[in-house]
Amino acid sequence: MRTTPPSWAESLLRLFLPPHVFPSLSGDLLEHYRDSILPARGLGRADRWYVTQVLEFIARKTLPWAALFAGSFLARGALDVLRPTTDFHTRAELSTGIGVGLLLSAGFSIARRSGSFLAGAAAGCAITAIASVLTIGGNVVRLALWHDPRVMSAVAASGGLDEAFSLPAILILPGVALGGIGGLLGAGSRCFSRY
Repeated sequence: MRTTPPSWAESLLRLFLPPHVFPSLSGDLLEHYRDSILPARGLGRADRWYVTQVLEFIARKTLPWAALFAGSFLARGALDVLRPTTDFHTRAELSTGIGVGLLLSAGFSIARRSGSFLAGAAAGCAITAIASVLTIGGNVVRLALWHDPRVMSAVAASGGLDEAFSLPAILILPGVALGGIGGLLGAGSRCFSRY
């Protein structure tokens, strides 16, 4: 019987940790997996436990970035409702710039710490996925509290409910790409700082 967790989950954990920290944290997690979880739960449930531990760790590392990303998205939606306009060009440029900047910065920061550009892409994926859930939840709350005809007209004029609920999830793929670009820069800066 296999006594190691899924290798992909361990590789994912490695992306989010500095190289000098990974052996210690991974070793502790592996020891708990082998000594306590696997004998008590069996292979399938032990693997799910390990994957859950890794995903919770990644969520804690990326949640502040995801909250900023979701907050900027929700603020833009609130602005469109509170100050309706027919020219969304400036607002779109500003909100896009903020989102791009956050994803590049997160990818850079996380990849610089781990030394792997893939960490940036993984961070971009995690950030936009978490932000998607936060944004959709925020939109549900906003519409539950404010849904009078004026608000609904402003929502329709700024892209409609479809955009409010589908755009956050659509941004995951660009999040991976932008996080990856930031990751390339972060991992590269780490390499250059050694010389």
